[in-house]
Amino acid sequence: MVYILAGSLLIGLTLGLLGAGGSAITVPVLIYLVGHGTKESITESMAIVGLIAVAAAVPYASSKQIDWRSVLFFGLPGMLGTLAGAWLGGVAAEALQLVVFGGVLLAAALIMLRKPGNTEANSDSSSQRSPAWKIGLEGIVAGIVTGFVGVGGGFLIVPALVILGKLPMRLAIGTSLVIIAFQAAVGFTKYEFYLVANHMSVDWQTILIFTVVGIIGSIIGRHINTRLNQQKLKSVFAGFLLLLGGFVIVHEGGKYLQASVTDSAPSGQIHTKMIQTTSLTSVYNNIGEE
Repeated sequence: MVYILAGSLLIGLTLGLLGAGGSAITVPVLIYLVGHGTKESITESMAIVGLIAVAAAVPYASSKQIDWRSVLFFGLPGMLGTLAGAWLGGVAAEALQLVVFGGVLLAAALIMLRKPGNTEANSDSSSQRSPAWKIGLEGIVAGIVTGFVGVGGGFLIVPALVILGKLPMRLAIGTSLVIIAFQAAVGFTKYEFYLVANHMSVDWQTILIFTVVGIIGSIIGRHINTRLNQQKLKSVFAGFLLLLGGFVIVHEGGKYLQASVTDSAPSGQIHTKMIQTTSLTSVYNNIGEE
């Protein structure tokens, strides 16, 4: 329970302090701290991220800081991408999913380390926006990433809305929260079907605690945010993501390579090694008895 409370508070604080990034640590917290399985953790992450995104989007909606055109052209293709990504995630090896997840964390860290450009310039004119097909294509890519590894994709969605959609940063953040909520709902539904078919299930108590504490943490984080330097916070968190992503890749990559070698080895060689190991064990036992 301590790990659940600490992990959910950390996720909420990160969301409140940075406006993004909390979902990037949800899956590792669920796997390495709470001890849930990979598929279950990704499914739970979808529910947690989606519910927190809905709560966070309410103030943006009330202040009309959501661009529904971008929700349509980016969000709908993104939902299809999430469906495809969730299907791929269901059939992929768990270690492979986590290696890709580690790569996504590294990409998110590099994006956070980039110096922000002038996001408000040229954002007034909708005529300068990229074609709808480009926005839709970016939505599909972000959706596939979301569906495959359970990350909210905000670090992909917000820059895409700013660069391709020419939205001001605040409008892009509010819009991304709605898109994340829709994508998370699609991904959760697809993974839930997979879990039921394989006699697995999510822990609803964990989801509820993470969501409630995460929302409270995000409110606290927003208040702290006004007193801290945003760019320095992003740099520190990016460094944390680099370490976390590297750990996941090394830790899970070793498992994946070991499993690949075992699967590729001829069954005769594996059987011979087992016989040799058994024979050596017998010899050691006989020596010990003498």
